[in-house]
Amino acid sequence: MKRNIIILAALIFTFSGCRNEDQNLTADVEIPVSVDEIKLKTIEEFVNTTGTAIPKGEIELKSRIAATYFLERNPRTGKMWQMGNKVNTGELIARLEDEEYVNSVKMETNQLNLELMETELRKQESLYEKGGVTLKELKTAGINYENAKTTVINSKLQLERTKIVAPINGVIVDLPYNTQGTQIETGVSVVKIMDYQTMFMDVQLPEKYISVIKPGQVVKLTNYTIPEDTIIGYVTQLSPAINADTRTFKGSVSIDNQDYLLRPGMFVKADIVTNHKDSVIVIPKNIILSRQRGKTVFVVDRGIAVERIIETGLENITEIEVTNGLSKNVRIVTGGFETLGNRSKVKIIN
Repeated sequence: MKRNIIILAALIFTFSGCRNEDQNLTADVEIPVSVDEIKLKTIEEFVNTTGTAIPKGEIELKSRIAATYFLERNPRTGKMWQMGNKVNTGELIARLEDEEYVNSVKMETNQLNLELMETELRKQESLYEKGGVTLKELKTAGINYENAKTTVINSKLQLERTKIVAPINGVIVDLPYNTQGTQIETGVSVVKIMDYQTMFMDVQLPEKYISVIKPGQVVKLTNYTIPEDTIIGYVTQLSPAINADTRTFKGSVSIDNQDYLLRPGMFVKADIVTNHKDSVIVIPKNIILSRQRGKTVFVVDRGIAVERIIETGLENITEIEVTNGLSKNVRIVTGGFETLGNRSKVKIIN
């Protein structure tokens, strides 16, 4: 019996020794982690929404007479106008030729008649000053002159129907007829122009943000076709009414699209900036651990990971402001923190 007790005691001692050795071995293991040095930066809070970009101006020019169609040349390229070309107000895009129509306008005759009526008016004015004609005769000459001037103006307007001229600055987005000498009828679409250096977007915003979103706030816009570029816009209008079915309210965003990165009809992701701070401590949200004591992160000090309790402020989808618990230039663990315990030995791998 005494011999059995001695053996059991020896086994317990041996097991305890092995366990202590394992613990010491574990304590000496350096856990690989990635760290970043905390620097002050800017953080923004924003409300996410989406919408479709629409152009500031859009106009479709149609033929106002039946005539033969001739496309003009772009003065900047020397080539025929094409879809995608930028146009300026007043530039000639196409001509509509119809000799019979032009003759019927009688522009030269009407212009000559205007000159005669003007001469007659000046003559009557001179005679009236000398008492050579009555006031009635002078007024009659004035009426004839004004009628002749109106006829010339109408003739010019009629001749303008033979020219397809850009009424706005913009980009040609549709050019249905481009074969020289094509005969077209009245009311046929000739060209469509859009001005989209400035664009607009209507958005539907959740009811809970009605007191947060205000006109004038900056909006950052992106589209999957331009992932590296952010376009700036501004909230211009907000409806005070809530849609009872969707629990949303309507807003309008003006978009500065000077480089034509956005195209009309594009589906756009918009981040409305509702708050921001400069020169504050900002960390990734995904490195924060929820403990019973509160939110914690790990910082590295002389090869040891130390758990810190933090307090936070502004936040967005990926980042959060730290208002207490961290300071500038501290090295914070951003990778490998999942297996750390307080005062674990670490090996920095980045």
